[in-house]
Amino acid sequence: MTFVRKSLPLLLGLVASITGLSVSLLAVDRDKKFTPPELDTLQTKQTVSEVTIGAVPYEGEAEAATAFGKMHPYEHGVLPVLLIIRNGSKNTIGLQSMKVEYHDKDRQSIDAIPPADVPFLEAPKRPSFGGPTIPGLGRKKKNPLGGPEIEIRAFSAKMLPPGESAHGFFYFRTGHRSGASLYVSGLQEASTGKDLFFFEIPLE
Repeated sequence: MTFVRKSLPLLLGLVASITGLSVSLLAVDRDKKFTPPELDTLQTKQTVSEVTIGAVPYEGEAEAATAFGKMHPYEHGVLPVLLIIRNGSKNTIGLQSMKVEYHDKDRQSIDAIPPADVPFLEAPKRPSFGGPTIPGLGRKKKNPLGGPEIEIRAFSAKMLPPGESAHGFFYFRTGHRSGASLYVSGLQEASTGKDLFFFEIPLE
């Protein structure tokens, strides 16, 4: 009895330590950092009024893994496009009204999807009718676009001070083809509200 009483706290402490370690490892895995490419190394960029914007479509599995882990949005009809903005001007740039569109090779415009809506783009599964349910069958499959990475990696900056950079993804329900471009408008000088000229970045 004495042995059990003395050992129980030790066992409980060990279980708590293991559980805490598992939670910590999960948190580290979920918060795994994403490092974007250097803006100056990109061919797909444009500079207007000392503001430089680069864009990279993440259609390949290896590219997607660097940002989304095991999730591959393009396999499920969603094209993530990484946007990197560097403010080389002397003015703070307002991004609240920024609009980002994907223009395909035929000049058709496709609006970005709000990150919170991306997990709901999968078509609903057909219901099954008749017959008893067999244990282990007919279970709901995990949503392939339901991971937290979609919102974590989304572009969220609202202001960009002089000398600073920001990056993040925009999502489009489209296939990617040569000849497409990313159209970015609505950037403003924060102090005056003056609109900057639009950007049109080829996605070759």
